[in-house]
Amino acid sequence: MIHDKARIFAQAGRGGDGCLSFRREAHVPRGGPDGGDGGRGGDVVLICDGSLRDLQSLAGRNELKAGRGGHGEGALRSGAGGKSLEIHVPPGTVAELDDGTIHDLVVPGSRAVVARGGSGGRGNNHFKSSTRQTPRFSERGLPGDEFWIDLRLKLLADVGLVGVPNAGKSSLISALTRAVAKVGDYPFTTLEPQLGVLDRGGRQLVLADIPGLIEGASDGAGLGHEFLAHVERTRLLVHVLDLAPLDGSDPEANYQLIESELGRYNAELAALPRVLALSKADLVPADEAAAVAEQWRARLGDEIPVVVTSSATREGLDALADALVQRVPLEAAVPQLAASETLAEHQVFRPGAGREWKVNQLEDGCYLVSGEPVERLLARYDVENDEALAQVEQRLRRMGVTDALTEAGFEAGDEVSIAGVVFELDPG
Repeated sequence: MIHDKARIFAQAGRGGDGCLSFRREAHVPRGGPDGGDGGRGGDVVLICDGSLRDLQSLAGRNELKAGRGGHGEGALRSGAGGKSLEIHVPPGTVAELDDGTIHDLVVPGSRAVVARGGSGGRGNNHFKSSTRQTPRFSERGLPGDEFWIDLRLKLLADVGLVGVPNAGKSSLISALTRAVAKVGDYPFTTLEPQLGVLDRGGRQLVLADIPGLIEGASDGAGLGHEFLAHVERTRLLVHVLDLAPLDGSDPEANYQLIESELGRYNAELAALPRVLALSKADLVPADEAAAVAEQWRARLGDEIPVVVTSSATREGLDALADALVQRVPLEAAVPQLAASETLAEHQVFRPGAGREWKVNQLEDGCYLVSGEPVERLLARYDVENDEALAQVEQRLRRMGVTDALTEAGFEAGDEVSIAGVVFELDPG
């Protein structure tokens, strides 16, 4: 079974707390604050690993956590940074976070930080000043990001075999490659993509047998979206068309159905090079198969080769293999840097934390201040500590929150609620 989907909960590490400490040494009276900073929490990182082929390693692992940052210590010793959690995924993996962010991992070795560790808190050494020489508070570390992540694998195959159910794709890929595909005389024999490697003319091509498509597949009918996603990264499509369908359906109608569903799902698929493989030629007279092939050649033109094939007698397999090698470009599907090339220096700009906040009056004498910056501020300090609360009030005043409260009718003695914490604030 190929595991092409996984859903995980990734939690970055929490930052370590800053230390509340004072220098204590013999013959050093009033040594002053020497609390060190907390370490940053570990990140959760996705790494594109060329040795992997599916997402099986993540099956059953629903919750993944990075390491927490170490707490600061006295003597200005900072806490250790949390250990990052590295999650290896195969090339072709698309990761979608629940905030809408999408990471596309194609090139082996590429990395994507999907959850950032929380920053560490500052020790009390940072808060000393000429008017506050013995600060008796420090900052707490902040929690890391946490997201539900949907991972989906889109196979990096050179050639994709498409067609209606039971068109002969599994037999064809088994005959062309060393893949051992399940074969049967009933629809939906293949329930998951099968991969095989074609060796021809000193080249290797990866072929993917995409399970049969039905009408409405582009809208999700059957398992349409599951299967069509694997066609997106291929560079050539082999449309396998049964010369004599057992269900009595019309081959021309089957052809139109598949082409229509491919185009409706993704317009770029309609522009991919094609090869038409007329399958199961051993079940019809040779002159009839040749006549049908000529009709399709006249209809499709020279741009789309038409090959009559039979997996049972191996008729046309060499011609089909030659056509695939000729039609697939020599360069790799994923561009690689030459040995002499290096990536240009660049900077990555990441979105910063939200800066918006607002004031609402809940009832007489109680006001709610909401927004990411003020909630992060409250998470940093212990408001049960008078000095820490004074630091919070000072920061709120600098941010303009106190003035906004006063404009909203706030008076001395009223309560303020921020991030679930209720306390009194001096508007003076």
